[in-house]
Amino acid sequence: MTALPILIAPDRRLKTRCKSVDIVDDAIRRRLDQMLETMYEAPGIGLAAPQVGDERRLVVIDVSREGDLPAPFKLVNPEITWMSDQTCLMSEGCLSIPDVFYDVSRPERVRVTYLDESGTQCETEADGLLARCIQHEIDHLDGILFIDHVSMLKRNIALAKMKKLKAQRAGKRSAKD
Repeated sequence: MTALPILIAPDRRLKTRCKSVDIVDDAIRRRLDQMLETMYEAPGIGLAAPQVGDERRLVVIDVSREGDLPAPFKLVNPEITWMSDQTCLMSEGCLSIPDVFYDVSRPERVRVTYLDESGTQCETEADGLLARCIQHEIDHLDGILFIDHVSMLKRNIALAKMKKLKAQRAGKRSAKD
């Protein structure tokens, strides 16, 4: 399998609300596997379908620590059904906004419903890094980037950096042609 290209902000596809998946079939399972491979290669701890140009409600996460066995978590049509009142401020980054990190406040605990890769309805509660990652990735499915949770100044700085990065990458590609 080949890793998928990750979209870099600003890109209109990253601001689109994704569509629900009707049936979890082999094509969906293949896409989830491709997304996992892409996330591991990047490397990252979470990846949502719109980050690879797919407008379906698909998320992959693995918050296992280095040296531990991988613990991939695949979610189809995830939905947060409960959030704790307690919040936590923590630094976040994003594969679609490389090398930019800002503190973001999010609920400490969440409950999420989703379909697993066999199409079974599941529910889980998460806290800590897993809860944060679930919220971050579900935001992607709703067209929200983590920089949408910070000040306008920080958001504009991040987007300016990304525009410059995209221009540099485009220049390198055309120089190779």
